[in-house]
Amino acid sequence: MKNVLVTGGTGFIGSNLVEVLLREGCSVKVLRRKESDLRALEGLEVESCFGDVRDAEAVLKAVKGCDTVFHAAAIISHWKKERPLMEAVNVGGTRNVVDACLRSGVRRLVHTSSVAAIGFPGHGMTADENTQFNWEPYDIGYRNTKWAAEQEIARGVKLGLDAVMVNPSVVIGPRDIHFHGGQLIRDIYHKRIFYYVSGGMSVVYVGDVVRGHLLAAKLGRTGERYILSGESLSHRQIISTIAEVVGGIKPLFRMPSTAVTALALVSESIGALLNKKPWVTRELFAGGRFRYHFSCMKAKSELGYSSIPFRQAVVNTFEWYKTHGLL
Repeated sequence: MKNVLVTGGTGFIGSNLVEVLLREGCSVKVLRRKESDLRALEGLEVESCFGDVRDAEAVLKAVKGCDTVFHAAAIISHWKKERPLMEAVNVGGTRNVVDACLRSGVRRLVHTSSVAAIGFPGHGMTADENTQFNWEPYDIGYRNTKWAAEQEIARGVKLGLDAVMVNPSVVIGPRDIHFHGGQLIRDIYHKRIFYYVSGGMSVVYVGDVVRGHLLAAKLGRTGERYILSGESLSHRQIISTIAEVVGGIKPLFRMPSTAVTALALVSESIGALLNKKPWVTRELFAGGRFRYHFSCMKAKSELGYSSIPFRQAVVNTFEWYKTHGLL
C-alpha cells in the first residue's frame, strides 16, 4: 500500500484515515468538492482531487495511479427529504468507485459500510456478518442505501475486483466536526438529555475503526465484510457513562415509545414549516429502539482487531472537543 485515494476524506472516518496513512508514509490524496468543509483535515498536508463521487469521470481521474482505495464517502441521514441524495451518493457513488477501480486496475478497494447494512437478529440476540438484511419493512433510507452499496461491491468482486468491506457501529472520536456520533456527547454536556429510550447500541472509537480499515486492507479476504464494533450497551448505560464523564445529568426516567414518536412527529413538522432538517425523526428511532448486539469476532480472529472501552472512547472524544472549542 503506497499510493492511496480516500473518498470522503474531509469527513469523520475519512480524515482520521488520512492522518494515519500519512503517518505510515503513504502518498495520499482525497477526492473532494471545491466547497468541502476542510476543518476535519486541520493540520494534515494532503493532495486534493476535485470532484464528486456522483461524477464517474471525476472518480476515474482520481483513482488513476492508486494501488489502494478507501471508499468512505457517504451521506448519513434519517430525513426522507434527503433520500434521493443518499441514493445518489451512497449507492451511485459506490457504483462509480467500483467501476473506476475495475478500469484502473486498483489492487485493493476497502469499502466503509456500516452495521446499518447488517440484519436484525431478534431482541437480545447477536448479529454477525452473516445475519441476513431484513430491514426493508421499516423503510429506513440510510440502512437501505448502505445495503444497496454493498451489492455494488459484490458486483465488482464478481467482475474480478479485490474488494473488502468493513462495517463500523456507531463511531465517536476526534475530527467529528459535524457531530455524527458525538452529538449525544454534546447534548448531554449541555444537559439537553436527561432521559433514555428503550434499546441500545454498540459504540466504537474512531482510532479502532481506522486500524480496522488498515488491517482489512492488508489481511481481509476478498468479498468479505468485517464488523468493527465496540461494547454493546443499553441506551441507559451509554447516557449514564457519558454524563459521568462530561458532567451531565444521569438519565432520570425512560421515555415511552409513544412519547418518542410524538417528539419525532413534532420535530418533523417544525422542520417542514421552516424547511430545515429535523432534530429527530421517526426513521432515526425506527431501528434504535431495539436492543441487540454485534459480534466482531471475525475481525478479531482474521484481522487482529480490538477496541478500547467505551468510557475511554468518551474521555478521548470529550477532551478533543474541549481542546478545539467545539462544545
